Amino acid sequence: MKLSTAITALVMTAITTAVHAVGPAPAPLAQRETLTIGFVKVGHLAPILNMEEELKKFNIDVKRAEFVRYADARTALLSNSVDISAVGPGDLAIAASQGSKNLIGLTGVAGSVKNLVVRKDVKINDWKDIAGKKIGIAPGSAVWFQWAMTLIEKGIPYNSFTPVNIQGGGTAFLQALKRGDIDAMVLWEPFESQAVAEGDAYFAKGLEYSQSKSVGAELGLLAASREAMTNKREAVRRFLWVYLNAEEQMAKNNEMFAEAYSKYTGLPLSVTKESAKIIKLGGVLTKEQVRLQADSAFKQGIVLKDVSVDAAALFDDSMAREIKR
Repeated sequence: MKLSTAITALVMTAITTAVHAVGPAPAPLAQRETLTIGFVKVGHLAPILNMEEELKKFNIDVKRAEFVRYADARTALLSNSVDISAVGPGDLAIAASQGSKNLIGLTGVAGSVKNLVVRKDVKINDWKDIAGKKIGIAPGSAVWFQWAMTLIEKGIPYNSFTPVNIQGGGTAFLQALKRGDIDAMVLWEPFESQAVAEGDAYFAKGLEYSQSKSVGAELGLLAASREAMTNKREAVRRFLWVYLNAEEQMAKNNEMFAEAYSKYTGLPLSVTKESAKIIKLGGVLTKEQVRLQADSAFKQGIVLKDVSVDAAALFDDSMAREIKR
């Protein structure tokens, strides 16, 4: 077995074992409550698909706020514009560095192997092959942090390639790749699989970047504002139960996951079926991993002070663990 294949197998085994059984449904709230929920249209958040309908059963109404980027969702949480949303795992460090304690991480959502996505007519088979290449990145994003920390741990100079900063969502990356503006891209699903499915790119299997010690394989983080956790705690608990219950069912049934993924993102089933093979639902983030991310972010100048202890304190998965018992 090749080393890259062995690593992939170990990663996916570790990710899969993170899924635990969800306990019985809680009772509906005695009084009507409203939650403002942030929706970020990425495949690993597909369990949120029918949230409005499901929460009505618990006497909870949903106000929807849609975001393209985790960074925008983080800002909304910090300002109490939303009660709950997905953000990036590294957003706890960013929030802590800003002196805020209003963002509380509830649980990770999924993990996956990450391979550099390379334009079909460009050869990148090994880390040395990125020298001189134009690689599209989204600075400050969760996947960019995975990529940057992997390079550091492998001793590969960041300036060995030409980073091309791309603003906006994944569609902008796909367009840049099609035009030939970039040779490869550090991106997220479903856009990675979309580029491959459309024949514009391939996965460079020798360049896996989800396993740096400081970042790990986590793709996202469900978080609530501290205000919501204080004033709407039982509503948040029911949101989390609905999400984790849907997550558990999809983790057991890849076809169900792919279909929900397609409905949630609006992408063809042919794309989401491939993407769903890569993503393993079930959070793999831990308090220690949050601490390591924050420590690395400080050492690399991404945040300007050491907030590793403060960031870890913002991650509280006790409610999720209670639900999964």
